[in-house]
Amino acid sequence: MVFGTFPATASAQSADDQELAAIKAEMRVLEGRLHAIEQRRHASVAPHSARSASLRADPVHKSPSRIETARLGAGPDMTHRGVPAGLSTPSPSTASFAPARKAGDSSAPGPVPVSAHQTPSPLFQWLGNQRNEAHRTSIDLTSSSPLAITQTEVDHLPPIFQIGNLTVRLGGFIDFSNIWRSSNMTSGPATAWNNFPYANSPNHGLSEERFSAQLTRFSTLLEANPTKAVRLQAYVEADFGGSGGTTNSVQINGYTPRLRQGYFTFTQKDWGFHLLMGQAWSLTTNYAKGVIPRQEQLPAVTDNNQIPGITFTRVPQIRIAKDWDKKYWLALSIEDPQATVGFSDALSSGGTLPAAYGRLSGPRVYYANSGGVLLNPNTQYSYNPAPDIVLKTAVDTSFGHYEVFGLARWFRGLVQPAGENHTHKSTQFGGGVGAGMTVPLGTDRLQLTGNVLAGQGVGRYGPSLIPDTTFDHNGNPSPVPEIMGSLGLVGHPARSVLLYTYGGVESAGRRTYLGADGLQHGYGATDLNLSGCDYEFGTCSAQTRTLASLTAGGWWHFLDGHYGSVMGGLQYTYIRKFAFKGNDGADHAVDPTTYGHTVYVTFRYYPFQQ
Repeated sequence: MVFGTFPATASAQSADDQELAAIKAEMRVLEGRLHAIEQRRHASVAPHSARSASLRADPVHKSPSRIETARLGAGPDMTHRGVPAGLSTPSPSTASFAPARKAGDSSAPGPVPVSAHQTPSPLFQWLGNQRNEAHRTSIDLTSSSPLAITQTEVDHLPPIFQIGNLTVRLGGFIDFSNIWRSSNMTSGPATAWNNFPYANSPNHGLSEERFSAQLTRFSTLLEANPTKAVRLQAYVEADFGGSGGTTNSVQINGYTPRLRQGYFTFTQKDWGFHLLMGQAWSLTTNYAKGVIPRQEQLPAVTDNNQIPGITFTRVPQIRIAKDWDKKYWLALSIEDPQATVGFSDALSSGGTLPAAYGRLSGPRVYYANSGGVLLNPNTQYSYNPAPDIVLKTAVDTSFGHYEVFGLARWFRGLVQPAGENHTHKSTQFGGGVGAGMTVPLGTDRLQLTGNVLAGQGVGRYGPSLIPDTTFDHNGNPSPVPEIMGSLGLVGHPARSVLLYTYGGVESAGRRTYLGADGLQHGYGATDLNLSGCDYEFGTCSAQTRTLASLTAGGWWHFLDGHYGSVMGGLQYTYIRKFAFKGNDGADHAVDPTTYGHTVYVTFRYYPFQQ
């Protein structure tokens, strides 16, 4: 795929939405400083002074346009100060003031103190009963995937400081979550959806209660603009979802920082060209707008493993994209590969497969190694012959955002045929096609989101982690067919409230061969003895066929002020897991199933959202 250098057809006013958002954020910060000064001045003004009475009669107070101009210290044309013409500024809740008159400058307006009878703006604002849609808040909950919840919304924050020509923005939040699950999964704030146990496990009916601050997140965005048309950005985002060898929950938890995202981008606005290198959300992830980073359409949930049916990974990649008028998008991403393996019998890398029908013995297969230098030695890493490749096209219209993509993958194993003393490589192709959408339902207060992915060997891209591959009778990797998808409804009854509900499903097909013992082997075998799945301490080797879930919850931004913002969230998820059919050992069909509930109660403090 070749991306040419085409002249931009977009107007200058549509060139940079993110810069406009940053300017507005800086204006809010300046307004907060104005409020503080006004409060100090208010304390020194006598309630019934003659000067206050005369100032109330001053024509300056009768001219809103002069007050608005004085607030920013600029004339009607403010573009020379970095504020685009026509950009309106929010009015403060108390009266503003004009710059002091300079010596010898009779044209400069004089100071405009606050009227004595006015109540100063509170340091923190209680938003619980706020129904005025014109009210400003430092956190935007009006989108279908608010960045303050799913990311860190650092783009909308003003720069903290500058290093040479490089501006630095800081973002993030402190997270405290109370997690309850109906089955004890001994998990932190990320639910392994495919691990909900069947009734044979003592953990099935044993609930789990856990506090966690591991989702506390910090981010840094560095930006430089060498020319008017070129933008360079570097973004790093981390939380505490890692663990070390001494990590525990007895005295000192000691959970370790981990890299969530770390990448840099190059943008040539005139060409509509975008380049990304580093670790970021996969291009397969659904987007709310375009295909650029930090615009992903992620569900507004607390659970760090999202919900079943969502398509995503967060991996190192190289991505190039082209936009036409910020409306039509085409992107190609080359992403770090990794494969998961499932089999009906106990099998590790280097193990021997059951012999196929008509054969005396099966082949030996190798498919993974333990992690080496700078990788986790307790984790198995698959053999990867080539990176995953994603090609996506998207369009942004007044009726919503729509996208389609294709995914290509390759799987490799080493096979030692029965009776031979050497191995040979076996590489198989997999992949699929997907689509996504984000659509307003007649009003900006209600949005519908959805995504779907279908193919072979795509299990890695779903939160349930249904296996990508199994093995055929010759020991070759055999990609497992799968389809996953989700549908969500997001509502905004008030600017400080967001409500959501999502439904998701992931389902796998069968890949088996008939063994010399007359039984099926692979993934999706339907002749396994599964009688032990229904009673405690029974033996259950059921393989997951389908996971379905329903999630509901919301967020309330209830505190907002000069020292940050506070939000509270509630998430409930019901999960149902269905296994492939088996038997009870007496030719009676068995259809194992299990279920689970999760509840998250979360509070987040945003020190940078002021």
